[in-house]
Amino acid sequence: MSKEKFIDPRVLATIKDLPLLARTVVEGFLAGQNQSLRRGAGLEFSQYRSYQPGDDLRQLDWKMFARSDRYYIREAEVDTNITVRFVIDGSASMAHEDANGLRKMDYARFLVASLAYLASLQGDAVGLYVLHEEQLINLTPRSDNMHLQRFWHQLSEVDPQGKFPDTQAASNLLSDRRQKELTVFLTDLYEQEDEITNLLYKLGAQRHELLLFHLMARNELDFSYSGTLTFEDLETGRTLQVSTAEQRKSYLERLQEWLQQTERDMRSRQIAYDRFTTDEPLDKALRTFLQKRLLYG
Repeated sequence: MSKEKFIDPRVLATIKDLPLLARTVVEGFLAGQNQSLRRGAGLEFSQYRSYQPGDDLRQLDWKMFARSDRYYIREAEVDTNITVRFVIDGSASMAHEDANGLRKMDYARFLVASLAYLASLQGDAVGLYVLHEEQLINLTPRSDNMHLQRFWHQLSEVDPQGKFPDTQAASNLLSDRRQKELTVFLTDLYEQEDEITNLLYKLGAQRHELLLFHLMARNELDFSYSGTLTFEDLETGRTLQVSTAEQRKSYLERLQEWLQQTERDMRSRQIAYDRFTTDEPLDKALRTFLQKRLLYG
C-alpha cells in the first residue's frame, strides 16, 4: 500500500494507535513533498566565524575545532520555535457522522494528532484545548516527548457532547499569550448564539496567527439524503421532519450563502480560513499548516 493512501481518512480510521497514525500521516506527507524540517532547538544555521575574545564558549563548534585545530563560532538566526495551540470544538455537533462512517471529531482527531507531531518535529511547544459546556480540557503547551504522549492520550479520549461554552468559560485561551504563537481552531461552526464566532474574533484580535479549520461532512455539503426524514439537532435534541426532495435546492443555496459570508467575515478580521470535508485526504491541512508555520516562525 502506498504512503499516500494512509492519508485517506477511511484508511486512517483503521489505525487505532494515535501516535502511529500521526507518524504515518506526517512521514508519508513529507516523503511526497520532499520537505525537510528544521529539528530540535529551533535555530536555523547561518554561518561560521572565527572566535573572538568575549564570545560565548557554548557556541564553539568542537567538531570544526577537531578538523581544523581552530576555534569557530557557529552563528545562527533568531530562535524559530513557536507555541502552537490546538483548540477543538468538543460540542455534540462534532459527533455528526458522514456517509463514510467518520464523525467530524474523528477527522479533527486525525488532523490534530498529525499537526502536533509535525510541530514537535520542529521543536515547537504544543497545547491542547477542547471546549464544550461540561468540561474544558486545558493542556498547557510544552515541547518534550512526555508531554506529546499526554497530548495524544488526551486527544484520544475526547468525546463530543453538550453545547459549546460561552466566551467567558473559554476565557483562559485569551490569557498567558506568548510572544510567538500560532492557534489552530477546529470547529464545524455550529453555534446557538454566535459563541464560537465571538471567541474566534477575540482570539483573532490578540495579534497572534490564527488558523480556522472549518470542518464539514460531505453529506452536509451535498445534502445527499433521500425520502422524508427526521433530523435531530445533536445539541438541543430538537427534531424536524423534512422532505429532502423539496428542501434540497433551498438548503444548498442557503448553505452556500452562509459559507461564503463566513469566509468573508473571517478573512476581513485577518483570520486564515480553510474548509475541510471529512472525506478529504489530510494533505491540504498539513500543507496549509506548514506554510503558515514557516512564514510565522
